[in-house]
Amino acid sequence: MNSNIEARRRALAPGTAVGVDEAMIGEVVRAFYGRVRRDGVLGPIFEAAIDDWDAHLSKLCDFWSSVLLMTGRFKGSPMQAHAALPDIRKNHFARWLHLFETTVRELCPAPAADLFCARAEMIAQSLQLGIAVNRNELPPAIERAASRRR
Repeated sequence: MNSNIEARRRALAPGTAVGVDEAMIGEVVRAFYGRVRRDGVLGPIFEAAIDDWDAHLSKLCDFWSSVLLMTGRFKGSPMQAHAALPDIRKNHFARWLHLFETTVRELCPAPAADLFCARAEMIAQSLQLGIAVNRNELPPAIERAASRRR
């Protein structure tokens, strides 16, 4: 990649401005998913869905690197993966966000933790909406708005 393009990409990456780097991402991902695996609510869901934790953690590091550092390393379809889990519900996302925020705030300085948490909330909302669409479970207000556009 052209060094000018690479420098511009890094300058625009939201994580760069608040001190996020690959080491921090790796530490957050490993600590957070360690908690998820031990959690009585989320652990069984993740254990049933993931066969190779090392590969999954590597993919999640790529995901967060792409989200916060704009590296473009992540190749995957989170919506498809989550929509394929029939038992996942809103309360699971709330629990996920709680564990995530607790982990991030323990490991990262405030500006980086704030960015991680803000992006995690956006991702959780997007996944919940996508799953609801996939399951045809849109709330009535959203259904009415969608039908007016047709």
